[in-house]
Amino acid sequence: MKNLLIKYKQYSYILKALGILLIITLISHIFRGSLAIINITLIHIIPVIVVAIHGNIKATLFMTLLSVICLNFLYIPPLYSFFVHNELYVWSFFIFGIVGWIITIQAKNLNSQTKQNEIRESLLHIISHDLRTPLSTIHGSINLIISNENLDAKSKHNLYEDINYASHRMKRLITNILDSTRLSSGKIDLKLEWCDFEDIVGVALNEFSQIQSEEKLDLKIDELSLFWGDNTLLTQLIVNLLDNAFKYSKADTKIYFEIMNLNNFIKIKIFNETEYIDKKKIKNIFDKFYRFEDTNDISGSGIGLAICKSIVKLHNGDIKAIPEHNGILIEIELPMVKRANLL
Repeated sequence: MKNLLIKYKQYSYILKALGILLIITLISHIFRGSLAIINITLIHIIPVIVVAIHGNIKATLFMTLLSVICLNFLYIPPLYSFFVHNELYVWSFFIFGIVGWIITIQAKNLNSQTKQNEIRESLLHIISHDLRTPLSTIHGSINLIISNENLDAKSKHNLYEDINYASHRMKRLITNILDSTRLSSGKIDLKLEWCDFEDIVGVALNEFSQIQSEEKLDLKIDELSLFWGDNTLLTQLIVNLLDNAFKYSKADTKIYFEIMNLNNFIKIKIFNETEYIDKKKIKNIFDKFYRFEDTNDISGSGIGLAICKSIVKLHNGDIKAIPEHNGILIEIELPMVKRANLL
């Protein structure tokens, strides 16, 4: 039922065009005595244009054919027949198709240009805001260390921690931008090898501060066999999941992260309480550059979870987001396509 509703929304413009064609045909039939054939012909191109502006060439051809059939059968002599006695009418039908094709191509180009502009604006936002924040942290911390010779060891250590954490944030942002481009273009080859998820999680946690890793995270990992996958991409998957949870979780709440061994596949679950839940739009969180409303004050590019989805799909897995208990639960299933022989 849900899939049918999605399909309806996706192609509702075709139903609108069919409705317009029906209304046009009825009006033309009622006033056929006072309308010239050229006027009736021009009116019947309207549903073709309605479909063509959506950039779907197959739908445009379908609507063109339907409009031509109605026009020919009802208004072109001999009436109520598909026979055409004058070849000039055949050319007019051909023009229908040409007009529809030209509008469809232009609509496709416009949609592509609009998407490119949106991507460009999003990337500029990342560069101007999300990269500037960690850079400011690094710059401010270094200035404090240089200008204040009386800093005690603990204060210096805290500032070094800030620099280290900000550096990791910059690295994550840059890595995500580069990975997003490669994954979108399909120009990425999996470097398959035996992976240990305990090692992967350990490497991923090094990207975050000690406070985040030890005090905020509740981590459970089943005893797992080695997994056949791309170690670098799987590490990036865990890093992005944790980064998203740390950024959007409520203060003084735990993040629950679990990796389970379910025989034929590995299941990854991560849950965090958050104020930023829109149950109607939660399905969009895996779209590139998508962010919930009211999250502009939180540094983020909107591509981390999109990359997670791409990495999961590359490993033939499944990923979904579920609103649960004032928070968001992300579940991932990765199939065990190969088993390690440890004997």
